[in-house]
Amino acid sequence: MQTNSATYMDITQLTPSEVWQQFNKICQVPRPSKKEGKMIDFLLNFGKQHNLETIRDEVGNVVIKKPATKGFEKSQIIVLQSHIDMVCEKTADSNHNFDTDAIQPIIEGDWVHANNTTLGADDGIGVATQLAILASTDVRHPNLECLFTVDEETGLTGAFALDANMLNGKTLINLDSEDEGQVFIGCAGGINTIARFKYSTQKVARNQSAFKIEVDGLCGGHSGDDINKGYGNANKILNRLLWNATKKFDVRQIM
Repeated sequence: MQTNSATYMDITQLTPSEVWQQFNKICQVPRPSKKEGKMIDFLLNFGKQHNLETIRDEVGNVVIKKPATKGFEKSQIIVLQSHIDMVCEKTADSNHNFDTDAIQPIIEGDWVHANNTTLGADDGIGVATQLAILASTDVRHPNLECLFTVDEETGLTGAFALDANMLNGKTLINLDSEDEGQVFIGCAGGINTIARFKYSTQKVARNQSAFKIEVDGLCGGHSGDDINKGYGNANKILNRLLWNATKKFDVRQIM
């Protein structure tokens, strides 16, 4: 979200131009997690405009299929996959509305950022790569099935609820990695953990005072790419503080 010394220029001037042209179009489409309706419509219209078989399932996942180019008809089908939702964060002074407003990309040195918001390159650049291949006339490829899933950032619900009947390919390449030029074989998967416990309520004594505790000012970071950098985790710090406080003082937590 940096804007210092930023250069406002058309990102379609970057290379490969086909990918950046598609990414620029994606930036115009609001796509918060669980609110991907406009992006789903964008993909359905894209498939129609390019005369490609396009289908969607009940939860909103979209598959666009492209026949193999000459000479690759007998090669195995390849599934390319990315997610269409994005993390929506902005600076305190920004009035950006992620439900309605376009993302404004800016170029700063060798990096592309956004104007006081998250850029959405996770996984917009993966989506743009797929669209560039689908729209291309000179890229040689086998039969392709481009899968676009919803709601990756807040639960992987699109992937979990995917209608597998939309796909015929057995080999999937996920275009949502952390580092350029690296290919990972395999996947750790995802899991949800739900804990339930019983509790009893108590009245607050008159001689007790209430305080609100916040942990702020940390570096932030991604649980995948930054996990090894030793950054502070607000959840862990706050829980450690409360745990020790309940041992040393008469502290009661109100959630």
